[in-house]
Amino acid sequence: MTGFGKAEVNYNSKKIIVEIRSLNSKQLDISAFRMPSIYRDKDHEIRNILAQQLVRGKVDCYINIEEEVATSIPEINRSIFQAYLEQIKLISRETGIEFDSTQTLAAILKLPEVLKTDRKDVSDEEWLALNKAVLLAIESINKFREQEGKATAFDLVEKVKTIKDLLNSVSQFEAERIGAVRQKLIDGIAKFGDEFKPNPERLEQELIFYIERLDINEEKVRLANHCHYFIETINLDEPIGRKLGFIAQEMGREINTLGSKANHTEIQKIVVQMKDELEKIKEQLLNIL
Repeated sequence: MTGFGKAEVNYNSKKIIVEIRSLNSKQLDISAFRMPSIYRDKDHEIRNILAQQLVRGKVDCYINIEEEVATSIPEINRSIFQAYLEQIKLISRETGIEFDSTQTLAAILKLPEVLKTDRKDVSDEEWLALNKAVLLAIESINKFREQEGKATAFDLVEKVKTIKDLLNSVSQFEAERIGAVRQKLIDGIAKFGDEFKPNPERLEQELIFYIERLDINEEKVRLANHCHYFIETINLDEPIGRKLGFIAQEMGREINTLGSKANHTEIQKIVVQMKDELEKIKEQLLNIL
């Protein structure tokens, strides 16, 4: 979702400039939105356009006007200026704070309603020019996002393939793992000595039951399916960020279960590697629409 887009549209003696920046966010958050006061009537409409086109991200939008020739000169509202000045002088006398005329004049000119500009109605043609500038800026930022998205998608697919390869490498340790678990249980019983002699058939049943609880075949199958679904989903021509996030959560669940059942040093190492790759995937998913 990270991106930057800029567009400029000329209208008569004006240049309408629109800049849009976006950062990662789970929802659409238009955190900064600034435009000249003459365009305030279009505030809601432009926000709707941004929401429809950008979908997600923390968005800053700035609209500015550059005029080749000054079309209006601000006028000082003398009565309001005088009222501010008298109050400041009064406060200065009452508090003993030194009155600085130069700084005071500059400060008063920044106060509300001191400067007034005759507001001119914006023509339909100018509205169209503003709308065009916004759409062009959105097109620019979406191209930026698309380029970033292709690179991110390639990297995500490679990381998922790495998880699949790690998952396939688990098989070489499974036979050794089951045998080791079985022997460990038998050795544990043997420590009780000759006084404790369990029923051989019952012992075998309990061993089978215990080993079945440690079986990781289902987790392996589900994790492989999630990896396949992830790669399949990333190629869809639609917003997929949330869906990929859900798939990554399911992948994490299977990896965690596999780790808790592993009972084998080498498999545990593989699980740690898979978790590391998955965390990298989750970080990058924050940048996917």
